[in-house]
Amino acid sequence: MTSADFRILCEGDSTLVVEFDERVDPAVNARAIRLADAIQYSGIEGIRDVVPTYRSVAVFFDPLRTSYQSLVEWVTRAASTVPEGVVEGPRTPIPVPVCYDEDLGPDLQSVASLANLSPDQVVALHAATTYRVFMLGFLPGFAYMGIVDERIRAPRHATPRARVPRGAVGIAGAQTGVYPLDVPGGWRLIGRTPVRPFDPSRKEPFLFKPGDAVRFMPIDRSEYEASK
Repeated sequence: MTSADFRILCEGDSTLVVEFDERVDPAVNARAIRLADAIQYSGIEGIRDVVPTYRSVAVFFDPLRTSYQSLVEWVTRAASTVPEGVVEGPRTPIPVPVCYDEDLGPDLQSVASLANLSPDQVVALHAATTYRVFMLGFLPGFAYMGIVDERIRAPRHATPRARVPRGAVGIAGAQTGVYPLDVPGGWRLIGRTPVRPFDPSRKEPFLFKPGDAVRFMPIDRSEYEASK
């Protein structure tokens, strides 16, 4: 189903996806998040999960407990009434301390070379931006944040590393993020944080959620080691 500025796709017998404009834009993302919240708290029987992304919302449901057609009609009405071009008011940024030492940020020099800047300038630019959490994905607690300053955007590695350590802070194009686990990965690593984006032992395991604001705060090696 297609409306003036969104479309609804059937992805199998238990999933539908609402797609808005295909661009990385805080206003589009805010609309997706508001729709996801509306569906999540609608009380519709049979909803299993609702996942917002940069510009879409996936709705997973039990086809034995809810009517697909009724769900599409409800979501269509909701998507039509979610305001366009409106971003949430400013949120207090979540501070994320980062040590940008060379051994903790093995790609800092290459990012600096690509940008024709010094490593210190890259750090200053990376830490000067308040980032928006557009979505979570890839791993538990992995937040896709943006938008990275154009001067320090860098492509992913052609060949990913076999292991990226938990807490590594990376850049991939206009995105930045923190690896929550030790996993393979291809982002350009410029530092590391002692903060854990995902910790199942916490009451709230996920540090970030879509729509949050995040600010990276440079710290020295002694502060990093003391916070580990």
